[in-house]
Amino acid sequence: MQEFWNTIWQLSIDFAPRLGAAALVCVVTWLLATVVKKIILRAGEKFDEGKRQVFRLAGSSGKIILLLLGGITALATLGVNVSALVAGLGLSGFALGFALKDALSNLLAGALILVYKPFQCGDNIAVAGSEGKVIEINLRYTILENGPDKYLIPNSTLYKNAIHVSGQPEQ
Repeated sequence: MQEFWNTIWQLSIDFAPRLGAAALVCVVTWLLATVVKKIILRAGEKFDEGKRQVFRLAGSSGKIILLLLGGITALATLGVNVSALVAGLGLSGFALGFALKDALSNLLAGALILVYKPFQCGDNIAVAGSEGKVIEINLRYTILENGPDKYLIPNSTLYKNAIHVSGQPEQ
């Protein structure tokens, strides 16, 4: 029994540097991800609210990606074979991207609309059989109002179709 505990103790001593290095990788990665997110958010403060949404999305996405890479690096530091994990993440990302292609399409189209501003809130637009006054532009939908009716137009529809912009109506 004493030999068993000596073996366990020796394995613990041998594993401690790896565990410390993995913990250090996690802490450094977390700090780096937080700093990168803050830098991206500060860069976005110069712009209007629409573009700030894009910067917030980019900052959060960047932080998640860095934390994921740091976690994989920490596991590799511990001696875990991460090649299967990386391959699995690649396949999962492909499957998830395919399953969410419409949502991702709307998200990216919304980001482009917020950055390039082909129209603004208050403009009257007509697209794909719907028309009205733009009351909100977000990353998923653009909301049009036409009298008592409201239309939620997916941003990918706005991005793929011709838009007629009338500007603000005469008051």
